[in-house]
Amino acid sequence: MKIVITAEDVNDWVYKGEGAANLILSYQGSLPLLIGKVLRVQKVSKNETIPPKAGAELSMHEQLIWANVAELVESKSKDSLAQIYATCIMGPLLGTNYIDAGVRVSVSREFLEKVEVSTLNFRPAWRINASKIDTLTHSALLISDHSVFRGNSTFSIAVEIKPKCGFLPSSEYISDKNSIKKQVTRYKMHQALKLHKKQILEESAYNPLDLFSHSKERIHKALNALYLNPQNNFRVFLNGSLIYGGMDTDTNTHDSNVSFEELIGTSGGLNLELPKFFELLTEMISKSGVLNQLLETQKLDLYDIEGAIHSYYDVISQPCAVCESISDKGLLEKYEKLHSLPIHRSVEIVRDYLVSATAKDCSLMLSFRPREG
Repeated sequence: MKIVITAEDVNDWVYKGEGAANLILSYQGSLPLLIGKVLRVQKVSKNETIPPKAGAELSMHEQLIWANVAELVESKSKDSLAQIYATCIMGPLLGTNYIDAGVRVSVSREFLEKVEVSTLNFRPAWRINASKIDTLTHSALLISDHSVFRGNSTFSIAVEIKPKCGFLPSSEYISDKNSIKKQVTRYKMHQALKLHKKQILEESAYNPLDLFSHSKERIHKALNALYLNPQNNFRVFLNGSLIYGGMDTDTNTHDSNVSFEELIGTSGGLNLELPKFFELLTEMISKSGVLNQLLETQKLDLYDIEGAIHSYYDVISQPCAVCESISDKGLLEKYEKLHSLPIHRSVEIVRDYLVSATAKDCSLMLSFRPREG
């Protein structure tokens, strides 16, 4: 059955959240086929003036990078590109059970224009200033709403965690002036930068290395740090509604004077105290093994951006701007090792860097419900 979403359906879709590239709408209508689904709608920068592409979505150089996946190269829309990337690239690496690539559905321009208006009062101001709904696209991705438990459960809790990068890089191409990258997590450095820019009120104590450690004690410590300062990296949903954590970098949906137990209440017959909640999450993370696969995928980046950038210039057949700005003979000799690689190796390095970047910026959804009986 082909699904077509038109302007008449706009009242059935409500704002649920958004990222840099997409806005998420939750279905609130009565059509069984769509119950428990969300719609991922594309956004564009308000400063973007580039008209839609008529042919392949990937550029010539991108087609070279992904030449081993014919479906990607032949893709003619951003939605199909995202779906194929999730299925063919990330699925085999993370496990198909952990990936939801979604289903492409048709959307009318009038529907998208109405969504642009209906979501304005719910979107963070800085998101509105930066981007808008792409009303020129003809499709969107229909995905299962993982903030609710699948099935007929009347009560469910779901937790969204953004694990971030779970290792310290050791690439020989990291310069001495940037050696801090080998000692301090990328997340902690970003926190310091956000605090400096006044994007957050205080730095989080969360350490991704704890979450990926295999130690239940350290995983518990990581979860506690995320809970105390969730920003947009830790969110709790009750029956699909966000009750804890933020839509934005430093905004929370909850009253800080209200305890977790009060937020959850006695819904579903639970008496779930915070320590037990952390214990449950820790067990789920430990037993699932999903972080092991995620970490291995992140570690595909063997060269760091300071090495991969040289391979990138070789892929696009341009003089290396980095090398042109360096006078240190020793560094130039080191980078020459990268520039002397055959083109297929340069392509592999860039491709692995991009896949790793995806794994460093994904979300983990954990959902559960009371056991029947």
